[in-house]
Amino acid sequence: MNKRNLDAKRIVIKIGTSSLLYQDTSKLNLRSIERLAFVLSDLKNQGKEVVLVSSGAIGVGMGRLGLSKRPDTIPAQQAVASVGQGELLGIYEREFQHYGKSVAQMLLTRDVLVYPQSKKNVFNAFQELLKMNVIPIVNENDTVSVDELDHKTKFGDNDQLSAIVANLIDADLLIMLSDIDGFYSGNPLSNPSAELYHTITNIDGSIIQAAGGVGTKFGTGGMVTKLKAAKRILKNHQKMILANGKNPRIIYNILAGDPVGTLFEPKEVVTKEGLA
Repeated sequence: MNKRNLDAKRIVIKIGTSSLLYQDTSKLNLRSIERLAFVLSDLKNQGKEVVLVSSGAIGVGMGRLGLSKRPDTIPAQQAVASVGQGELLGIYEREFQHYGKSVAQMLLTRDVLVYPQSKKNVFNAFQELLKMNVIPIVNENDTVSVDELDHKTKFGDNDQLSAIVANLIDADLLIMLSDIDGFYSGNPLSNPSAELYHTITNIDGSIIQAAGGVGTKFGTGGMVTKLKAAKRILKNHQKMILANGKNPRIIYNILAGDPVGTLFEPKEVVTKEGLA
């Protein structure tokens, strides 16, 4: 299979809860976080602009509080998220500091991006942080986000948040790291004959039908949410790769153009490159 031509300078990387926590113990996977910090710091050294969208606040909070089940009520979820968010950011700060990199926390709610002035303020904040050579670490503000009557502040999941951030800052590429190797024609865990899609240019009914199931007990995502994010990316004429985040060093392979994971890119791009 041919190498992919990504040519990405401004990159949004989304890492899911399943890549940050050990599923059996619900404790932080420190090795994975260490590798992630190493890779992103190295990308910065290469002159690339990097934004990290990190899930995990509720999952980390659950581990910290010794909870084996995700709370059912919104207040309890918000309380757990507030515990986890502080711990998670502290760990990121320490890991990136090893490589001389500064990070900045950006907690967003959907309504902030609905109003033109606040959206512009968020964009300007991203621009300044990238100009300052800082790595923004983005998460939904779970502590206050709700969907209640006409006051809707939730993005729904960090998959869509990462796509929104990629749209907002006009990123060249969104790399979505999950617990699966890419997008399959069916569930590879229950269907051994399920085939990996290497490239998707249009999300039609057959693609949507192939998606199913929810995420882990710690997260909220699943294939459906990833498709929604990919649809947003394609609509904005950008590129996204869904790949396995078990070892964050896979980012090197992705940026080298290796055919790993599933590449979502607009059809006109594929045609232009002679791959259609």
